[in-house]
Amino acid sequence: MVNVTSSGNSLPSALVIVGGSMAAVKAPSTLRRLREAGFEVNVIATHAALEFVTPLSLATAAGRAIATDETWFEARPDAQHLTLARAGVTLVLGASADLLARAACGLASDLAAATLLSVRSPVLWLPAMNEAMWRHPAVQANAATLRSWGHHFLGPERGAFGTLGEGAGLGRMAEPEEIAAAALGLVQVKRDLAGLKLVVSAGPTREYLDPVRFISNPSSGKMGYAVAIEAQARGAEVVLVSGPVNLPDPPGVQVVKVESAVQMYGAVLEAARDAQMVVMTAAVADYRAAEPKSEKEAKTAGEVSIQLVPNPDILAALGREKGQRVLIGFAMETHAGVERAAGKAQRKNADFILLNYPTQEGTAFGGDDNQVTLVRPDGQHEAWPRLSKREVAARLLDEALKVYMRHSVA
Repeated sequence: MVNVTSSGNSLPSALVIVGGSMAAVKAPSTLRRLREAGFEVNVIATHAALEFVTPLSLATAAGRAIATDETWFEARPDAQHLTLARAGVTLVLGASADLLARAACGLASDLAAATLLSVRSPVLWLPAMNEAMWRHPAVQANAATLRSWGHHFLGPERGAFGTLGEGAGLGRMAEPEEIAAAALGLVQVKRDLAGLKLVVSAGPTREYLDPVRFISNPSSGKMGYAVAIEAQARGAEVVLVSGPVNLPDPPGVQVVKVESAVQMYGAVLEAARDAQMVVMTAAVADYRAAEPKSEKEAKTAGEVSIQLVPNPDILAALGREKGQRVLIGFAMETHAGVERAAGKAQRKNADFILLNYPTQEGTAFGGDDNQVTLVRPDGQHEAWPRLSKREVAARLLDEALKVYMRHSVA
């Protein structure tokens, strides 16, 4: 039986999955760097990996026997993929395009893939392949899917690789020292939100005019999903109330799916009853049709007028019953943003607003980055640099925790 518990180590164990890339030859040195950093290491070697590196070299570097598809089916008292999945951090070393695809599709056809479906630890992918493969839309889509689940990537890097004449390019796996440092960073993630419940709203709403036409906006939901993933990683109980988006449900997060602003209003207020923090990133429609049609309206040659009525203001409703809860909103403006955001925070009793301008490069709807300004009700503000949405989420939660601590001692 593979032992995955630490005995006398301050660090949790590391599970290293070695994929079928030529970079598998770096696995023994990477395993030694991880052990020097204080990890106990377990190894899963895929069939393809063993074409590049021997079981003996991996076992020697790891300090214990390795796991393979053959050991998975040995007579044993445990389910090996579940036992191995209890590691404190999981690294996929020499991650090939094939392994990325199987993980993104949720396949469980071998020990490596089945274990990846079972891990609850941070996952760090170390891709290695030629540049053409890495840049292929299918590979990029699979990597994006894994990132949306909270997985991390290091590399690929630019450099010489391969023996088939590829030469130099983007596709080289990160070096063992870099990998060990990244693994250390992942196991030292803060668990400062443990014991807190956080509600996040995300995505657009749809306000139907008739059964097939609706008013909406281009919100992708990525910002709210990043907040939910980051909060869950830091130990919070997270409820994500999501409008219609094309994103997978984050692991470990309770997801409540809605369409309209009225549905989101009810779901958020219900979830927030016992929450300590609420983060409203959703792009909620301000208006809905006064009398939506029950059947599709035929197209007419002339102008059409539609009477709209205001939707309930979710942030304002939360602010009226705020208590000690931390309340955070988002705002998009095209001008006079700080003044408008400060006024919004005052009117709705929010602790702060994160303001962004959708016309700025790299911050439009659907992007992976964001550039925001934190605005407080008194007008004090702090502009943040352009960051990934996960990094924005981390900073947001740092600020929210400061507010929560002030509320707790008030």
